[in-house]
Amino acid sequence: MSDQPGGIAGELARVKGAFAQPTLTLLHQRQAPVVITIFRAAFGRDNRPIPTARLHTQVEEHLAEIRQAGEADVPHGSGRDLCLRWMRGQWLVRSLDETGQEVYTLTSHAQQALELVKNLSRDRATLSEHRIATILGTVRRFNADANPDRGARVTILTAEIARLQAERDRLLDGAELVGATEDYMLEGFTELLSLISALPADFARVEERFAHIRSELLAAFRSEHRPVGEVIDDYLARADALMTATQEGRAFEGAFGLLRDDALVTQLREDLAALLDHPLSDRILGEAERTELRGTVKLVRDGLDRVLAQRSRVTATLKEYIVSHDAVRDRELAQTLREVESELMTWIGSTGPRATHDVALLPARAGVEHLRERFYDPADDVLPERITVADTAEAPGLALADVIAQGGPQLPALRQRLEAALSGPHPAASLGELFESLEPSLRRPVEIFGLLHLAAEQGWAAAEQTEPFAAVRPDGSRRVFDVPRLPLPDPDPDLQEER
Repeated sequence: MSDQPGGIAGELARVKGAFAQPTLTLLHQRQAPVVITIFRAAFGRDNRPIPTARLHTQVEEHLAEIRQAGEADVPHGSGRDLCLRWMRGQWLVRSLDETGQEVYTLTSHAQQALELVKNLSRDRATLSEHRIATILGTVRRFNADANPDRGARVTILTAEIARLQAERDRLLDGAELVGATEDYMLEGFTELLSLISALPADFARVEERFAHIRSELLAAFRSEHRPVGEVIDDYLARADALMTATQEGRAFEGAFGLLRDDALVTQLREDLAALLDHPLSDRILGEAERTELRGTVKLVRDGLDRVLAQRSRVTATLKEYIVSHDAVRDRELAQTLREVESELMTWIGSTGPRATHDVALLPARAGVEHLRERFYDPADDVLPERITVADTAEAPGLALADVIAQGGPQLPALRQRLEAALSGPHPAASLGELFESLEPSLRRPVEIFGLLHLAAEQGWAAAEQTEPFAAVRPDGSRRVFDVPRLPLPDPDPDLQEER
């Protein structure tokens, strides 16, 4: 570090600039743990859009639960006020989804803060064999792809081919298969989760860049002072270069090119599945981490879709401007303004310096007492078609048994069976047992209500437990209903002795 005043002053300015970023302002505030907790609970790891009214309600519910847990330092205000405050802090952004509904999403600054907190809360070794090997392999691949010396590139590739060929031959010869240790797998999964967790913030950063370009285009369209043709040519050229003119655009274009390869995406899905099936993965990964790894491909595709949708909005802005821009209307407006200026000069030439003239800013409204909303339609006076009476002879026949099967409970037959069951030598213990002994024609679902109706007439009380009623529909299908158990009264002992 330089000891010169200019060097330390410049470093201080850079550090202050970093602390002024929304990411650190979010983490530096007193209530940051509560805000970060609400963001993680509401949006999840994939930053799913949430309708505005729903998020307002969720924020209030989360704050109430946090207060009940004993936390005293929580933000004050309604859910709507807090969301607006977080929008001013550049942690939330409000936009319209595909259906035109207003939704909230986290900005890249908020997602970066969430990722930093997640990394700090995750156990991670400071130094390991896996990390050193990863660094060495990355540097080696980077040098192989970027080295300008043809001979050096060939040497690197030859050495790598020889190493891979030797390992392949060793395994084919039946040599011992060296397995990965638990520490190596733990470090590998930790670094993989860290890389995947950073994807939503990266996609959001590209999406915000396109949104910023769109706002610049709209502002330029509203305040342009250049000829129409020049403006259209300039912004059409800018639209063609959107993906190559910015660092975010170039990075996204490269990632998009890789992910358009179905073979690479399939290989990614298969490699993740193999890692999750590893014998050591169950002891290392929790269920939430396994879910996060399984959803990697969906996470990437969703991020791509959001960025492409934002890029389409930029293109649509240019298209709408070109389509809606009317050169004839501009010429008519310019001609009208010139005529107004000519009349004004004529009026000034024939009046004094203190003369005034009242000019209405808006034209007067036309006074219309009544405006017809509906006009005469000859079709309204056409008589409707005459109702034709169907021939009764053509009506389909319907048997009495079919009518009875579709009707209500057969109370006379059920009353007779109930009285016979109460006076018989072997009475049923409950209404369910009586129903089970009936023939199928008296065991329709509606007959259950008939039996309950007859029991209510007798004033019998039901028990707390239930018993099954196996009903048979007219079509032969069966269904079991759980009905409160209703015991039948004991028969008269004297009557039983006489018999």
